Amino acid sequence: MSRFLSKEAMKLAPYTPGEQPKDAQYVKLNTNESPFPPSPKLMKAMTRAEELKLNLYSDPTCGRLNEAIARHYELKPENVISGNGSDEILAFAVRAFCGEGKGVAYADITYGFYQAQTALFGLEAKRIPLREDFSLNVDDYMDFPGTIVIANPNAPTGMAVPRADIQRLLEADPDRVVIVDEAYVDFGAESCVPMIYRYDNLLVVQTMSKSRQLAGGRVGYALGSAELIAALNRVKYSFNPYNVNRLSIIAGAAAVEDEAYFRQCCSAIAGNRAWLTGELEARGFAVLPSCANFVFAKSDKIDGGALYRQLKENGILVRWFDADRIRDYVRITVGSMEQLTELVDALDRLLEEV
Repeated sequence: MSRFLSKEAMKLAPYTPGEQPKDAQYVKLNTNESPFPPSPKLMKAMTRAEELKLNLYSDPTCGRLNEAIARHYELKPENVISGNGSDEILAFAVRAFCGEGKGVAYADITYGFYQAQTALFGLEAKRIPLREDFSLNVDDYMDFPGTIVIANPNAPTGMAVPRADIQRLLEADPDRVVIVDEAYVDFGAESCVPMIYRYDNLLVVQTMSKSRQLAGGRVGYALGSAELIAALNRVKYSFNPYNVNRLSIIAGAAAVEDEAYFRQCCSAIAGNRAWLTGELEARGFAVLPSCANFVFAKSDKIDGGALYRQLKENGILVRWFDADRIRDYVRITVGSMEQLTELVDALDRLLEEV
């Protein structure tokens, strides 16, 4: 630990990313990446002429990208802000809408980045427990006066909240912002985007990392009222005006415009998820109902930590969280059928030894 580290930095609780091995020896089912390549249209858009412009700054307004996103959702460009992944957008939002006397609430079991961001900005945070079955009940948030963040579908559980429930939360207190993190919404949950024009306290955050195959491109965005987006831009221009690079602006615009490829990939993931769920349940696993590109499962024969370690020894990476309530579970990314078949074969070998 550096002797120059500030007291504030000492108090941080950094987010721990999933393992990113430098070699190709693993079947990688631990970080919810897509098993498919980016849209073919994206590759055509990445021209040599654009590459030669890398000596110039990118467009700080992300005009081309924001316009493509706005067209896709039938919104206006002023309802869109793009960022260097949805994590950056979430950071802008937490900084914009939380502060002294205005805290933030989120689930006790959810995306760990929320806790990391609240620590970074020194915010008062309230962690509200999920129900015993890991469902999120919005009634538990009704009396909270500050900003609310809901991952929908949730991570790592994969479970979704009905849009009607989030609508009740929005209407209960129009003076607080509700941030809905829809990183996994395209795989089977109800998006809150159709409610944006009706509720000026709703901010929807999405990413192109999962359903649009751009995890390495780092493209995220938020959708909301023009006033909310202006607030996010106020933070952006105080921190990193050129936050999305030239190539990612082009890549993101091309990806969002290729609707056919997007639907094809999402459909394949949903089908693979159903197959994996069935195979796990046939082997005695309890699997939570998932609307995401991963499943959260536990075995009745081996605990989560041991399963994670033994799968890793067999060349397969899954995600295990050494935390209360979920220690028995592993999170498994829905990969290609080839990857999932390797996983199931490995599970059969391991379970025979238990």
